[in-house]
Amino acid sequence: MGRSLRKQVEVPGSAVLALAGGAAWLVGSSALPGGQGTVVLAVGIAVTVWLTMQSGRAAGPGGPRIDRDRRRRVIYLLAVGVALVVLGSMLLRATGRGELTVPLTAVVCGALLVPAASLLDRRSLLALGAGLMVLGAGGAVLALNSAGRTESQGLVGFIGGVLLWAAAAQHAGVLGDLRGRIRR
Repeated sequence: MGRSLRKQVEVPGSAVLALAGGAAWLVGSSALPGGQGTVVLAVGIAVTVWLTMQSGRAAGPGGPRIDRDRRRRVIYLLAVGVALVVLGSMLLRATGRGELTVPLTAVVCGALLVPAASLLDRRSLLALGAGLMVLGAGGAVLALNSAGRTESQGLVGFIGGVLLWAAAAQHAGVLGDLRGRIRR
């Protein structure tokens, strides 16, 4: 009988942040008109790919690992976040407040980064979580005070993408490399 080998794929945390930043940038660029949105989206894809590649180089083959119990808790947080966003967006659309979906997503993601920071021993995720929650609250105020969702969707998407990319660059060591190059 053949033995089954199970290989687990490890993704660096900075790559996850870079991909989340790309997703947020995609949401922001979808608020723009066709031609402008396409160009801005292409720039966002390039930044996301570059940061993801830098994350892979920084982590190396033997990067930091989390134990099975912490991994299970992180996956649980992710599942709770997805469920909250899906249910919340369905309720908001049913009540005629669909423009609050993007700010709600930013708030939920920020709120879930707070317990994830302690699980992953990354205190910098606390600041990122707080920034996303403040951004989501500001986007909600903007959405409620404007006609439509374009302004809040663009604002929350673009600023959220930049926040997530900055956190990914910091985790991957890109910011430290840039500081070293500037001082030379």
